Amino acid sequence: MNQLTLFLPCAAGVEDYLAPEILRITGLPPGCITKQRGGVAVRTSFAHAMLLNLYSRLAQRVLVLVSYTEYRNEQDLYRAAMAVSWEQWFTPKQSIKVEITAQHSPLTSLNFAALKVKDAVCDRFRETSGGVRPDVDTQWPDVRIYAHLTTDSCSLYIDTSGEPLFKRGWREDKGDAPLKETLAAAMIAASGWADGEGDLLPLYDPCCGSGTVVIEAAQIACNIAAGSMRRFAFEKYRPFRAAEWAAMKAEAAQAVVKPEPGQPTLIYGSDVSHRMVDFAQRNAERAGVADVIEFRGGDALQRMPPIDVPGVMLVNPPYGERIEAGGFAGTARFGARELPATEASGEGGDGGEFFSKLATHWKKNYSGWTAWVLTPDLKLPSKMRLKESRRVPMWNGTLECRLFKFEMIKGSARDKAGERAGEKPGTP
Repeated sequence: MNQLTLFLPCAAGVEDYLAPEILRITGLPPGCITKQRGGVAVRTSFAHAMLLNLYSRLAQRVLVLVSYTEYRNEQDLYRAAMAVSWEQWFTPKQSIKVEITAQHSPLTSLNFAALKVKDAVCDRFRETSGGVRPDVDTQWPDVRIYAHLTTDSCSLYIDTSGEPLFKRGWREDKGDAPLKETLAAAMIAASGWADGEGDLLPLYDPCCGSGTVVIEAAQIACNIAAGSMRRFAFEKYRPFRAAEWAAMKAEAAQAVVKPEPGQPTLIYGSDVSHRMVDFAQRNAERAGVADVIEFRGGDALQRMPPIDVPGVMLVNPPYGERIEAGGFAGTARFGARELPATEASGEGGDGGEFFSKLATHWKKNYSGWTAWVLTPDLKLPSKMRLKESRRVPMWNGTLECRLFKFEMIKGSARDKAGERAGEKPGTP
């Protein structure tokens, strides 16, 4: 198991951040990885597959490529799956599930294609295990097998992760439309907040919801491994060595660093909903970082900077229906101050009024701060009357988004030009 090809899928737009993360975790040279659309392939070992599950914050899963063949029909898929030595990975006592994805496949039924792969796996075990075959469990399988079809090729993978990697094991309390932990980690990576060699800047999420962004940031600051609180599918596989895994987890635990007593807090979160602040606090306690984050309630349109020195804001604000549903600068669903829906969402329900007020508040009170805002609204800079200095494409599930970077300068460029010309700010 020392010459494997792994594929680590990720959200589209995150590949450029996942590739260096893989190199950092494994210590492999750059020539071992290949960036692809929606993920990164790496030539390495089963031990590194375990390490990547433990430490990766950006990957959705860690898959092992077990077969790559050309195909024309379902029978070709059956033959490809039948040729894989599944018995080297697991026993017929373990349950399986086959999932299939496709891009421009000529096959008419992906369900039938998945059935043929499943039949091949079971028939292989009947031949190699005295007639015994694994059961199928579509809810909680021991082994997940993935088949990916293109126009003429079939890739078969065995999943070493089990539950997707964004399920870190600490988020039990969550609100509506929570941000996945992997996407929160991608926002942090894109901002470069943890990339510098010097001291970390203050980090603040004024729309923290259940705390995903700030908890991810706090675990990064404390060097807490992303998967240290959960189990993985590979623990049930034949190549798994319990002693080797225990040593990896012990090393991760020893590497955790907490701030010295008396050091100022650098990570902050607030939300208009006090219910969500309570959720965030409980999640932070389970994640082991409650003592390094300061949570408060408060409207983003009124909350002043949490610390006197400038820092970084990372925000996934509500948009569209979420502005009204979340009570953000709006309704009283979670105890927030009540505003008419038109004022909360702006005319047309697109949040224009809210974001314009938010930008004004930031320019007035957050001079020197850098704000990174993740949104599906590509027109957000014009609504905020701000000019972005960067825009990073990212996908939130099937939703195409942009991570906009704004440098907070007090007053707008137009106001400053007017002042230099002897005009009063805002003069037509």
